[in-house]
Amino acid sequence: MHRLRHIFILILVAGVAALVVLGLRPSPLLVDTEAVSRGYLAGTIEEEGRTRVRDSYEISAPVTGHAARILLDVGDTVQEGDVVAILDAVAAPTLDVRSVAQARALVEAAKSAVSQAREEAVAAEAAARFAQEEYRRLQPLGAEGLVAFNVVDAARADADAALARHRSTLFRVKTAEHDLAAARTALAFAGGQDPGASGRIELTSPVSGRVLTRHFQSAKVVQPGEPILEIGDPAGLEVEVDVLSADAVRLEPGMRVFLERWGKPEPLEAVVQRIEPVGFTKISALGVEEQRVLVIADLVGKQEQWARLGHGYRVNARFVLWEESEALRVPTSALFRHAQGQDSEWAVFLAEEGRATLRPVEVGRRGGIASEVLSGLQERDVVVVHPDRNLEHGMRIRVQ
Repeated sequence: MHRLRHIFILILVAGVAALVVLGLRPSPLLVDTEAVSRGYLAGTIEEEGRTRVRDSYEISAPVTGHAARILLDVGDTVQEGDVVAILDAVAAPTLDVRSVAQARALVEAAKSAVSQAREEAVAAEAAARFAQEEYRRLQPLGAEGLVAFNVVDAARADADAALARHRSTLFRVKTAEHDLAAARTALAFAGGQDPGASGRIELTSPVSGRVLTRHFQSAKVVQPGEPILEIGDPAGLEVEVDVLSADAVRLEPGMRVFLERWGKPEPLEAVVQRIEPVGFTKISALGVEEQRVLVIADLVGKQEQWARLGHGYRVNARFVLWEESEALRVPTSALFRHAQGQDSEWAVFLAEEGRATLRPVEVGRRGGIASEVLSGLQERDVVVVHPDRNLEHGMRIRVQ
């Protein structure tokens, strides 16, 4: 009995000691892990951009005039040659007698020039008809030898010259008529009265498209160069993205761009068309001055995919700097610099049998979420992501 009692006490003491040791041993460190995998990897730059019509045309007032009320709304479709705005002559200034007189004199001179050009055209037509008839009369005589060949050749040359002079006079008639129309418009806008001048200018659309901007709607007096409408074709969209100048030098024309968060889950594809050579200063949301550069990208693919996009819509542009289809990927958050004497190298912590194992690795291209591993790891290895600064080689870990 006495011996059994001693054995029991020894066992009890050993159990208490074991419990004390287990209680004093540090608990496993909670960690997050992720497996090394092989697949697509790309380096990207992401910035915010907006769409814009590639070719837009701003219609402005050519002279001072009274613009009629604009009946078109933003988004309305117009065809090439459609009248989009009308300018009427403004009331002439009270003391602008000299301008009116000069404009009337120009109209009268233009009328005289038109009459003269038309009379010259009639005379040239008669001369050309006579020369043609003379040539046709001498041509059979020359064939029979009754008239020398040089006489026939001279008649043909005279006929050709007469036709050329007739065409030249017709061109002068067109020119004179255009000058008369311009003089009548100038007279109307100077406040004079001319029976052949309406005092109205009709501004037409240079292209087929839609109204992008209407600078005003109600009738008003406009000055020369004042914008009235902006017209463009939304089917010809491009994207402008302002990126940091340090990122712009990494971009090249032809690079792939994915446009995301534009309204639908599937991204749109585009290509870099040009990087503008001039930067500008922009204040960031944090109040920091940044040098940025505009990058222009062209949408590719079928227009039906982005038919709902319009001018000035917001998109997120992701520029693909490089890409690889079968890269050995490790989470970038698992990488850290490990000191080796005076140097340092990339390393990760492997999660092996409940313990952290320090493993140096050789890193290739680095991406935002994942990076390429050239050596040191194999596919399906489990690494610790966001390793704690207190984590050391051989320390017990537990996946949370």
